[in-house]
Amino acid sequence: MESRHYGIIYINATTVRAPDGRTYMLKELVLKNRSYRGFDESRKVTEGELKELVDMARITASGANLQPLKYHLITGGEELKKMNELTKWGKMLTQMTLPHPGQFPTAYILVLADTNICKEPKNADTDLGIAAQTILLAAVEKGLGGCMIANFDKAAASAIFPHDSTLCPILAIAVGKPIEDIRLVDVGEDGCTKYYRDENDVHYVPKRKLNDVLV
Repeated sequence: MESRHYGIIYINATTVRAPDGRTYMLKELVLKNRSYRGFDESRKVTEGELKELVDMARITASGANLQPLKYHLITGGEELKKMNELTKWGKMLTQMTLPHPGQFPTAYILVLADTNICKEPKNADTDLGIAAQTILLAAVEKGLGGCMIANFDKAAASAIFPHDSTLCPILAIAVGKPIEDIRLVDVGEDGCTKYYRDENDVHYVPKRKLNDVLV
């Protein structure tokens, strides 16, 4: 499949090269913050690192300042094995199963909505987006990366650790050291935004041009 390179910006876990040669700060973090689906399993993520990521999310904006989100940290053992079994990845890539063997994340942050605070979990969606993006940007800053996963067995995930029934799992955030080559490309004339991979397992993500999102 023909690739349409987004200003020839190549992105992987360690470098961002832009055409003008500039060094970016927040923009660099945003560019490097991709939905990674392949990780170096030899790089373990510690509970302390996950706590630092959650602490960043904790101090971000919250609707009406309700702060309805809670977090369960997973760094190994049976919980990690179970989460890897319960999550479903890359549904647009129907020709392959991800992550590839030996490339699973080494940690998860399971995000839960506290229905004692926010009666309907969906009402925490704005907070969820802010928190999840903040967590992954902070992960990139540490040389890590991850993927937001809503496609997982929430009932089974809820059963992997003891907790109050008022806590409802709403998102799994995989965390690890990415090993994938991900590239942004322009959305083509056909308007298709589906991500895809080439024969070398390079992952392409079509993005709309700036002029196409300004109205």
